[in-house]
Amino acid sequence: MRLSGSAYFFLALSLLLSSSAYAVEYYRYIDERGITVINHQGVPAHLIGNGYEVLSEQGRVVRVVPRAPTPEEYRKIQADKEQAKSDRQLLLLYTRVEDIDRALERKVADIEGQISIARGNLLSTNSLKADLQSQAASQERAGRVVSEALVEQIKNATIDQQRLQQQISRYLQSKQDVEHAFERDKMRLIELLGTR
Repeated sequence: MRLSGSAYFFLALSLLLSSSAYAVEYYRYIDERGITVINHQGVPAHLIGNGYEVLSEQGRVVRVVPRAPTPEEYRKIQADKEQAKSDRQLLLLYTRVEDIDRALERKVADIEGQISIARGNLLSTNSLKADLQSQAASQERAGRVVSEALVEQIKNATIDQQRLQQQISRYLQSKQDVEHAFERDKMRLIELLGTR
């Protein structure tokens, strides 16, 4: 039986592929004593983190597996990734420094609006409480016992006062936090735009 040229080609190709599938690989690594070791059985598990090279039968480097980063290096790598992500987001949001200034003005105006509303509510609550206390004082002066309903209203007004004061404090803190965050972003944006 005679084989055609294409049959020879496919036979040779299949032999080549099957022989490359069984190619022997060697591993070059440094052991605990600092000695370079070449081994075909692999790298001991406790040394894999130090990195190693995979060699062909001819001794050529096929692949390099770098050493694992130390915990400090890993944290730095993660921090750098986070910074790069933050930088990309910053550059997507703002193309000029003026954009960040306008965004800050809008955000601060929004918070100041909320503060203004809360302060208005606090003034109303203060006025209501003063009226309720005046009614209670009138009842006492008249020799009557202050009604439970009035005592409860004064108590509720006091709770509302405290809640509104805390709300105003939170808004003021939020305003300060926003200003600091925008200032940080502005400095970083200036830095990023300057390095482009």
